[in-house]
Amino acid sequence: MNDWPEGFSGDNRGSRYGRGSSSAQPESARVMRQVRRGPAASPGQAGYGGGVPPQPSYVDGGGYGPGDGYDSGYNTGQVYGSPGGRGPGGPGDGMYEPRPAPNWRRRIKVTAITVVTLLVVTSVGTYFWADSKLNRDVDLSKVIERPEAGEGTNYLIVGSDSRKGMSAEEKKKLHTGSAEGKRTDSMMILHTGGGAPTLISLPRDSNVTIPSFKGSDSGKFYPNTGRQTKLNAAYAEDGPELLVRTVEANTGLHIDHYVEIGFAGFANIVDAVGGVEMDIPQDIKDTKSGADLKKGKQTLNGEQALAFVRTRYALAGSDLDRTKNQQKFLSALANQVATPGTVLNPFKLYPTMSAGLDTLVVDKDMGLFDLASMFWAMKGVSGGEGKSMNMPIAGNAANGNLQWDTVKVKTLVNQLKNDEQVTVSGN
Repeated sequence: MNDWPEGFSGDNRGSRYGRGSSSAQPESARVMRQVRRGPAASPGQAGYGGGVPPQPSYVDGGGYGPGDGYDSGYNTGQVYGSPGGRGPGGPGDGMYEPRPAPNWRRRIKVTAITVVTLLVVTSVGTYFWADSKLNRDVDLSKVIERPEAGEGTNYLIVGSDSRKGMSAEEKKKLHTGSAEGKRTDSMMILHTGGGAPTLISLPRDSNVTIPSFKGSDSGKFYPNTGRQTKLNAAYAEDGPELLVRTVEANTGLHIDHYVEIGFAGFANIVDAVGGVEMDIPQDIKDTKSGADLKKGKQTLNGEQALAFVRTRYALAGSDLDRTKNQQKFLSALANQVATPGTVLNPFKLYPTMSAGLDTLVVDKDMGLFDLASMFWAMKGVSGGEGKSMNMPIAGNAANGNLQWDTVKVKTLVNQLKNDEQVTVSGN
């Protein structure tokens, strides 16, 4: 005897979904029994104590017959929370709309535009920052009786012994002494043009005639008296403007730009690029410059580099050998600055630019592109694409200074003016 209410017998369980069922219908469609609660049955009505009303048959899986007006929501395929009844068996036959494929062409385009914009903004900002740091203190318009300009560009590059901004500790470390004022420690002419660059050292002991000139500060005219002295004395007497005037008057070559760097700036640039590799031709020990270097390849830091380019007393050729070492080192330094490891590394590039631009003194017409062209040409000299030489020397003058070979100098200057390959050799 079955005491369960009608509809709960084993024969009325529909298709027997649930455990053990082999039906292909999904578990989610399993029938849930509905208990319809209503008013209590009257005494004598079938059931347990009359408290549970008779239940309808669940044969149709709905729990109620047609017209009942009650929809349990089950067994219809509807997935709650999905508009339009989408889901298994519903419209669209899927739970979500398929996501559109990413537009990679548009993404690449936007990324490229963003990167280019950042590069342009950074480059422009760097340019104006660097341009503002140039010390344009030399006015070449004050130089009188100038020779006509030739083909190409001529830079007068000067290394001064300026100790401006150096502490007592730095002067001691770099063996610079504490002399007041500043003098030229090295002078070079760099010619750039359509062909290979040429770098020419002008020994500081070169014998020159001081020409007529106007004082750079006073504007007073000083006539030519035929006075002969060392080339570096011109700088000591009236600064860069008189030095340019003297070089032009004694060579006939027009100087387009002037670049000067002091002791501290030179050492700082070398340290900023992480040192410069040099092949030292011989052991060098000089107490005056502080040089104590062994023969062979090695990387020089700022202190060692400054001592190397200043050494002359420990060299057989004295100032002539020193100028050769200066050429080699400056070319190697320019080559190091122009490497991708420096240019593409902001942690090296900006400190290097800052160290150099803070201490460089240039003429008023000098721009960053002119400066970059100069460094690029010096890099070419280091790479063997150009020529480096000393000004041709004939011997000693009566006053003991180095006398230029006037015939060779004239040929050299004509070749530079016409931007021709230099065939003249120096000492």
